[in-house]
Amino acid sequence: MKKAVFLVLATLILWACAKVPFTDRRQIKLLPTSQLDAMALDNYAAFMAENVTSSNKAQEQLVKQVGVKLKDALLRYSKKSGLSKSISAYNWEFNLVQSPEVNAWAMPGGKVVFYSGIMPICQNDAGVAAVMGHEIAHVLAHHGNERMSQGLVTQFGGMALQVAINEKPEATKSLFMTAYGVGTQIGVMLPFSRLHESEADRIGLIIMAMAGYDPHAAVDFWTRMSQKGGGQPPEFLSTHPSHSTRIANLNKYMAEAMTYYK
Repeated sequence: MKKAVFLVLATLILWACAKVPFTDRRQIKLLPTSQLDAMALDNYAAFMAENVTSSNKAQEQLVKQVGVKLKDALLRYSKKSGLSKSISAYNWEFNLVQSPEVNAWAMPGGKVVFYSGIMPICQNDAGVAAVMGHEIAHVLAHHGNERMSQGLVTQFGGMALQVAINEKPEATKSLFMTAYGVGTQIGVMLPFSRLHESEADRIGLIIMAMAGYDPHAAVDFWTRMSQKGGGQPPEFLSTHPSHSTRIANLNKYMAEAMTYYK
């Protein structure tokens, strides 16, 4: 079975390679953007219907204002560089939901959600930009498409997405939510997830810098996260790099990000 999955993956890599913006890493991206956008709209609407937006209007406005600045910076950059025609088609939304969870995520098409539990650690607009730049980076890099593509192969034997939706709707929804960070998973996709996190850190620094936020604020944010306490699982069991690894990587990427900072 493992050999068969490996052969399928090898074939798909040759057939469906794409490049990640800013890093030029090759990735498997099998799924049509329109199909993932439709799934994102359905799951995003369901999530927002089940969750309450924050009653802290100042924090809610801060999230939206930072989101607009990052979006505008990306649009300006994409027009000059030809980064991606699809960026202008994104229907961006930035929301803050009431939850003690320290988390944030983004879905295809530009749906970004912060949880109120992360706001005290963000502290200010630069901290919000650090987190949001990272989440937007996942969208720009099509990490969710890549994770979904890998998941369809490893979990469903290469089953087409629409077939998986029809035959295994709950499992497919779970795969989608995990692919976009609305949940966690330990298993075959683990190495890819850590790679995506580090790549999103690098791209996120560039995005916040383009919007006029000092990328050093990302190091400050993760330093505060490391001081929060509560411990972390061992890095090999986590889909995210350890705080110390992430901070070291951010510092490694800092010189590149500063070339975009004005």
